[in-house]
Amino acid sequence: MRSILLLAVVSLTACATINASECRNPYDVGFRDGIFGLQRQEDVYQPICTRNGAQLDTARYVEGWTEGKYEFDRRKAHGGVD
Repeated sequence: MRSILLLAVVSLTACATINASECRNPYDVGFRDGIFGLQRQEDVYQPICTRNGAQLDTARYVEGWTEGKYEFDRRKAHGGVD
């Protein structure tokens, strides 16, 4: 059971990728994550952006995520998301 959980965590973490141009558009990345119902990922993206020579504006990311999450929840409440 423990190995299955570890595999799931590694698999989900591997999905959290961002490139240098996306680091410059944190609102869009946050909105994308939110509208897909993902948890906030700024702690995962920040070191990736730094390695790519960019800085992630976490406040803008959170703003975009909040808007995307709101839209995700609104659509879910009206039957638009399974």
